[in-house]
Amino acid sequence: MATSVDPLVVGRVIGDVVDLFVPTISMSAYYGCKHVTNGCDIKPSLTTNTPKVNIGGNSDQLYTLVMVDPDAPSPSEPSLREWLHWIVVDIPGGTNVSRGKEIVNYMPPRPPVGIHRYILVLFLQKSPLGLVEYPQARANFITRMFAAQLDLGLPVATVYFNAQKEPANRRR
Repeated sequence: MATSVDPLVVGRVIGDVVDLFVPTISMSAYYGCKHVTNGCDIKPSLTTNTPKVNIGGNSDQLYTLVMVDPDAPSPSEPSLREWLHWIVVDIPGGTNVSRGKEIVNYMPPRPPVGIHRYILVLFLQKSPLGLVEYPQARANFITRMFAAQLDLGLPVATVYFNAQKEPANRRR
């Protein structure tokens, strides 16, 4: 599975957001009919609704999904890294994210300047999480620290896409 890690290294997802890991679970994400693949470009106007995220694994296992933007507010000065866009916990394996419990509601990407990376990170839970403390702010969220606090370990799957501000006259 090394080929599925390479774009994460090139895109600096590994390093900026997560540590090196070996993907062990399949995960697919779609905005409408647009399939999210590592490094693909997606217009923010296509991301207003939550993505459909399907995960592999067994139904007796639970997963946590985190979505962040490590380039906020600007890729050249990411002083708000990581901006938290979404957290869903207790997702049964072999289903989709809608079966989990949303802890932080989805915030669509709205990159103000430059090309931003939006990263979906999936973790395997050791047990049901139940009550999870809501992060105090979306700005300066740290995926690694969140995973450590909940004893989630390394990710089991990750995918990311790029987005940039659309010209006002070209939004569709």
